[in-house]
Amino acid sequence: MLGIVDDLSDAFTPASLKDALLRFLSFAYFSWMFLQFNANTKYFYSNFPKLTRGLMTILINIALYLALIHLFFFLYSKLVGLSMPAQEKGLAYFVYFIVLLITVFIARILRYQMSLKENMIAQEALKQQSLQNELMALKNQVNPHFLFNSLNSLSALVKENKDATNFINKLSFMYRYILQSSERDLVSLEEELQFLKSYIHLIKTRYRSRFNINYNIDENLLKKEVPVLALQLLVENAVKHNEISKEHPLSICIYSDETYIIIENEIRPRKTLVAGTGNGLVNLNKRYYALKRQHISISNENNIFKVKLSLN
Repeated sequence: MLGIVDDLSDAFTPASLKDALLRFLSFAYFSWMFLQFNANTKYFYSNFPKLTRGLMTILINIALYLALIHLFFFLYSKLVGLSMPAQEKGLAYFVYFIVLLITVFIARILRYQMSLKENMIAQEALKQQSLQNELMALKNQVNPHFLFNSLNSLSALVKENKDATNFINKLSFMYRYILQSSERDLVSLEEELQFLKSYIHLIKTRYRSRFNINYNIDENLLKKEVPVLALQLLVENAVKHNEISKEHPLSICIYSDETYIIIENEIRPRKTLVAGTGNGLVNLNKRYYALKRQHISISNENNIFKVKLSLN
């Protein structure tokens, strides 16, 4: 038995102060690196699908593990001046792998606690926003029955005019949708598109052939959810900020790409400034993150203004 212990002890190099200090610093840095990475992976590639994020996390962890442990072996040979025996290298691989598993476990706990805190903050912000919206609704409240009765009466007065009747019906549908959606934060893409088409009808009534919109959306995505009035806000934003004329009609494309819905138009700024708060896209991004934990993507490359909304 003593012979076995002696053989094992002989297989390891004598420990020196420099050796011990290098091992301690390497161990601490190794643990810190993996804790930081695994606790913050969500911020590194949050736009990727969940399965892709998982595979990327595993591959990066393996790459970091191999890179750091080989860096430790290199520094050991340079600073200590000795070549680490194979038995010690094997033990180092094992110990550092166990440390990797432990730090991943701890990081997941920390990430879960951080997510809970972020969700609580986001929900509180959403509640505050809802309270403000309710207050504004109370300040500007119009009796729905009175409005719908007025629209019905107006429709009866112009029943011989099909265009006017259709316009009033679309307006009535829009107002009813807004009222019904005020109690929901998310609606299906199918519902949002149906509402958008009514809104588009009103826009085309005003601009006629100077305004065009094209749809190309995968039917498999129609049940996915988006924040209510998100698409309408983006179309309204394009109408508000771009020139619409016979020479330069406004054309908007709405299409899907895998798990995204994309709204784009050519940038042609109005010659006259349009009054507005400038916070529409900012507020949409905040609302999108609060409800779906996703940011919207905005770009204006090649003179094309493009907004991508994740449907995950």
